[in-house]
Amino acid sequence: MVKIVIIDDHQLFREGVKRILDFEPYFDVVAEGDDGEQAIQLYEEHHPDVVIMDINMPVINGVEATRRLIDRYPHAKIIILSIHDDESYVSHALQTGALGYLLKEMDADALVNAVKVVSEGGSYLHPKVTHNLVREYRQLIKEQHQQTVYQPVEIRRPLHLLTRRECEVLQLLADGCSNRTIGETLYISEKTVKNHVSNILQKMNVNDRTQAVVTAIKKGWVEVK
Repeated sequence: MVKIVIIDDHQLFREGVKRILDFEPYFDVVAEGDDGEQAIQLYEEHHPDVVIMDINMPVINGVEATRRLIDRYPHAKIIILSIHDDESYVSHALQTGALGYLLKEMDADALVNAVKVVSEGGSYLHPKVTHNLVREYRQLIKEQHQQTVYQPVEIRRPLHLLTRRECEVLQLLADGCSNRTIGETLYISEKTVKNHVSNILQKMNVNDRTQAVVTAIKKGWVEVK
């Protein structure tokens, strides 16, 4: 069982998250709280596998609570919930030790997948957040070469490693698309999309979608729009 603590000061939203997680037979929501101070207390009491925590809360906000938890318990696995998709918020949360960052506009599948991935030691970012971080990464590369004439990266699809369909899925991941959007774009089911993503991660020897996208950008395998 994956033991979960949910911290959010909006009770209705918190109850909705709990209801989604309760449908999963291997998830167990062991406690709930409404501020960062309670997050620390509940972690010390229950030692959950995953903490799902809102970023904006009274007393102690989610980022500061994450920092304090990681200082005391370096192996704590925390997913931040937020309405902010700005890369500064995301970077700050990840720098303090969070392994996941979800926007509150997420669907149920994203929430469930995030908990599964993070509980296994991986990281999970909302697709829109991934896209924003990729744009920031590309901008940093441009700035590093600002004293030279910028040459567009030649896109070379990794057909030596991935199938053509997997290359298409990888490009859509880089575009920040969710599994549902990828399925609608390629006219395939979400289950098939998940299988393609799993194959991509395995073949690229990476742990999560974000690592796959960053690696693909570095190698010139995808176009960053």
